[in-house]
Amino acid sequence: MDHSTGFLALVNDAKRRINEISVAEARARLALNPKAVLLDVREDHEWQQGHATEAVHLGKGILDRDLERLHPDKSVEIIMYCGGGFRSALTCEVAQKLGYQNVSSLIGGYKLLVESGWPMATP
Repeated sequence: MDHSTGFLALVNDAKRRINEISVAEARARLALNPKAVLLDVREDHEWQQGHATEAVHLGKGILDRDLERLHPDKSVEIIMYCGGGFRSALTCEVAQKLGYQNVSSLIGGYKLLVESGWPMATP
């Protein structure tokens, strides 16, 4: 995808303050921590086209409004993914500003999950 210069600047700025993890790291963390949350932050139409089977959905557009209500424990581990790892960097930064201490952005996002053979739910 061809992203605008301004968007990439926002993402690169956020990436200096957030944690990013690989698909392999995400798999290991989810296996070790049954309370960890795999959070899909893509748009509703993207979610409906397919998503990781164990993921929960909270689109980027409403994450800052609803995250505390859906996941009130701010110490919970949350691994966020979007289509390619850009929007999830931004949502991780928002979560950190809301007080969440253990959030990560999945490098490569949904595209790499699919490429890695991650189990997917599709309509």
